[in-house]
Parts: sequence; structure tokens; C-alpha cells
Amino acid sequence: MNLPENRMPAPRLDPRQPLVIDTRELGRRPGSMRPLRLRVPAPASLGFGMIAVPDGAELDLDLRLESVMEGVLVSGRAHVPLEGECGRCLDPITSSVDVDLQELFAYPESHLPDDDAEHLIGDLLDLEPTLRDAVVLELPLTPLCSAQCQGLCVTCGAKLADGDCGHGGAPSDPRWAALENLTTAPQDIHQHSPTQHSPAQHDLDPHDLDPHDPAPSTQQ
Repeated sequence: MNLPENRMPAPRLDPRQPLVIDTRELGRRPGSMRPLRLRVPAPASLGFGMIAVPDGAELDLDLRLESVMEGVLVSGRAHVPLEGECGRCLDPITSSVDVDLQELFAYPESHLPDDDAEHLIGDLLDLEPTLRDAVVLELPLTPLCSAQCQGLCVTCGAKLADGDCGHGGAPSDPRWAALENLTTAPQDIHQHSPTQHSPAQHDLDPHDLDPHDPAPSTQQ
């Protein structure tokens, strides 16, 4: 049987989950604060592309829970290990990143919209969505083993840092091959001029003209 929307059971959080935090010690007293240090296993599938947090790797969280009028403000930092492949040479890489965390978890009776804050469920809050968002924003799109990595030879796939593979530079794009056969040497305009002298026409020497003869006519 389907329940009306206003009678649907409220979602529940499992307090045994490592990133579910109980806020009862704050007592909903604005200004009260509680420091919290946690070492928790990383949730699954935290990352993308060529780098990610290993499933189950230990994350160190240094947090502060502060009670405010609208709910509980969580802030702090997380130290996160990373594993992946270099985007140039494909060697395995390991590194880590420190990410800042800050999220307001509103009380259930708060009128804050969902877009402005997460919501407490009872006295519990789930930090996993906040952690995921913060980590993904800090991941490099193209992880590198070093900034000086030269990558791989595009012809044979050899690692360029290991020495010269004999292929020199990258091969030219075959789409431009037809243009490579064209020359840019200028043509001999004297040999290819479309204008030729008519056999009936002669170059006249002024010394050959008799001053008493009428001027030669240019009309046919």
C-alpha cells in the first residue's frame, strides 16, 4: 500500500557507519563546540578517471562541530591518500591531498531549503556526501608522476625518460601529407608567359628608319 507523501517514513541513518556522526553532545546550544578526530575507511568509488582514493584506505579527519541557530556547522580538514596512473607515461603513482570541509547541517524543523544546507536526521548527520564533493574537486584532471615527465613515444610506446628510442619527433599527421609534396619555388614567368610576339611584328631600330618615309602605321 502506498502511503501519502506527508506520511512517508522519514529516512534513517545507521550510527554504525563510519561517516555518520552523532551530535547529541552539542545539546542544540548555539555557540557550543566539539572537536572531533576520526580515522575512517574511504567509501567506495571515491574518484574518477586516472586517479582515485583506494577503497577502504584510511582517511584522517580533523573536525569541529559547532552548534548554530539553524543547525550544526561542521568544518575541518581531511587527509586523503590517492592512487592512479600518470597521464603521460602511465606509470603508477601514489600521492595524497588535504581537503577542506565545511557544511551546515540544518535541524529537521529548520526552514532552510535543501539547496542551502544538508539536514540532520534526528541527531545524526552523514558526512559522506560532503567529503565526496570536497575530494573530487581537488583531484587533478591529468595526474603526473612529475612535472618533468616526457611521456611515451607515439611510434613505439617507449618511455622517453629511459632514453632515445630512435624515432625522433612525432610523425606528421597523415591528413597533411598531400601538402608536403607541394613546392613553394616561384615559376619562371619568362618561360610560361601566355603573351607571344606575332610573327608579323618586328622590333624597330630607330636608326633603320628613313626620316623622309611616312611613319609606319599601327593599323591593320
